[in-house]
Amino acid sequence: MSTDQIILFSLFGAVFGMLLWGRFRYDLVAFSALMLGVVLGVVPTENAFAGFGHPATLVVALVLVVSAGLVRSGAVLLITRTLVDASRSLGAHITLMGAVGGILSAFMNNVAALALLMPVDIQTSRKAGRVPGLSLMPLSFATILGGMVTLIGTPPNIIIAAIRQESLGEPFRMFDFAPVGGVAAIAGLTFVALIGWRLIPARDDASISTEDLSQYIAELVIPEDSKHIGKRVKELYPDADSADVSILGLIRDGKRRYGQARSVILQAGDALVLDATPDALDEFRSTLKLALADTDREELLKAGGEGVEIIEVVVTESSRLNGRTAQAVGLAWRRRTVLMGISRQGRKITSRLRGTELKAGDILLLLVPRDTAADVTEWLDVLPLADRGLAVTENTKVWLAIGLFGAAVMAASVGLIYLPVALGLVVIAYVLVKIVPLSELYSHIEWPVVVLLGSMIPLGAALETSGGTELIAGALIGLTQGMAPWIVLTVLMVVTMTLSDVLNNTATTIVAAPVGIQMAQTLGVSPDPFLMAVAVAASSAFLTPIGHKNNTLILGPGGYSFGDYWRMGLPLEIIVVAVSIPAILVFWPL
Repeated sequence: MSTDQIILFSLFGAVFGMLLWGRFRYDLVAFSALMLGVVLGVVPTENAFAGFGHPATLVVALVLVVSAGLVRSGAVLLITRTLVDASRSLGAHITLMGAVGGILSAFMNNVAALALLMPVDIQTSRKAGRVPGLSLMPLSFATILGGMVTLIGTPPNIIIAAIRQESLGEPFRMFDFAPVGGVAAIAGLTFVALIGWRLIPARDDASISTEDLSQYIAELVIPEDSKHIGKRVKELYPDADSADVSILGLIRDGKRRYGQARSVILQAGDALVLDATPDALDEFRSTLKLALADTDREELLKAGGEGVEIIEVVVTESSRLNGRTAQAVGLAWRRRTVLMGISRQGRKITSRLRGTELKAGDILLLLVPRDTAADVTEWLDVLPLADRGLAVTENTKVWLAIGLFGAAVMAASVGLIYLPVALGLVVIAYVLVKIVPLSELYSHIEWPVVVLLGSMIPLGAALETSGGTELIAGALIGLTQGMAPWIVLTVLMVVTMTLSDVLNNTATTIVAAPVGIQMAQTLGVSPDPFLMAVAVAASSAFLTPIGHKNNTLILGPGGYSFGDYWRMGLPLEIIVVAVSIPAILVFWPL
């Protein structure tokens, strides 16, 4: 073993040890290892930052921006609002959410897919009167499984494709992962939906974060061109229930109607009085295509600059709103700000929102021009609440967002355009048509993941150049001496899967993929089945909450402990191996 190999193995060992320890964040650990590798001379200076321009790094960053655009446009809401129903049984709910999660994560980053669906799942659990821990783990596993199907579904697939291009001259294409990944995903989802969720220990102390969200009294107006004109108010109740919104009454010509409003026929300009959380209010507005109460101001805000954002503030004793109305303060014409809702615990609100006298302690939901939140809160002398990522869904651009993304995926899948370029064009288009505001462009990128990839890729390349991967491959082949190639393939898959359960799946892929290629070359067989085995195994991190970010995301909201995951995860990993090996041998022969 050469000096360079000893240093690199030591660096990788230190990185894995630090990641297991968890004392420092993974991006800092990886970047520190890269810098140390450069100083020690095992990573060439000219290659030190090559990983940050690597296609795998760029695709991961671009996918996250595209995912954000699909959310803001209402494309994801379009799917979920037609499928989710709290009255379904737990098994039916898990089956449906798993299918939606699996499909979404095939065409967007699986972490982003879970981030989109987790609030929906928690909200549905609350409506159904059950703890979210019964359905969040199946949802997490479903999004992980769905990501195996396409190139962009999960970072390991992107890395595998890039490594294949560097080693064999041609990358895997968009749907090359589908035959094997699809078989593994279908088998895994079937297990999770029918049996797996029953193995989760019930926990009554799970924290439902949505319970802490403020309920606002808000108003939404029936626009002039609304398809709901002529309907009775009660005909909107199913949509309101679906969005978890309560219709309290109706305002017409400045007069409020409550109990008798149920059978009132809607007219243009009628204002519905609602009780809802911010997310539910936006879903209801987007679904029914309603307008804000201050319609002229809404159009002004939409036309201005980079769009609008939603903030939550608390009225203080010294605030200029205390004891006054939003209309009297001139909130709309002075600050181009719309009062969307008021949360006043224990006190009734009987007047129009803009004509309601505000009190200290009231929580307000404000729609403000983008990047002016600090100025508005300072001018009002109010206390801003912590940012919960509230956004205004632009449902008028939903089909544009879907069309742009679909065209890019199709062009990349048939080889008309390089995938990173296709995604880059989608991002540019999303910014130009204001699906993603320019001011938010970089905030949607998960920079720690970018730093991790950019740091580990040069280290992995150095390990391969120094002959380190050849040593690892030789050791694994030595353990499987005289065995059939499919057994060697199985061993590689099990070892990779085990590493991925305790380490970051990105780092595992960077190390395991070159080892797989080396093993194939030593055996004199095609490297493609070994790369496919690594791709599936690196994504199959189901035993712990630290192996995959999706498992980490659900840890708190689901009320899980570290030891809960293996109950469903262990049989799931066995199933994935059992169905993947035959599928690999059929679709990617040795």
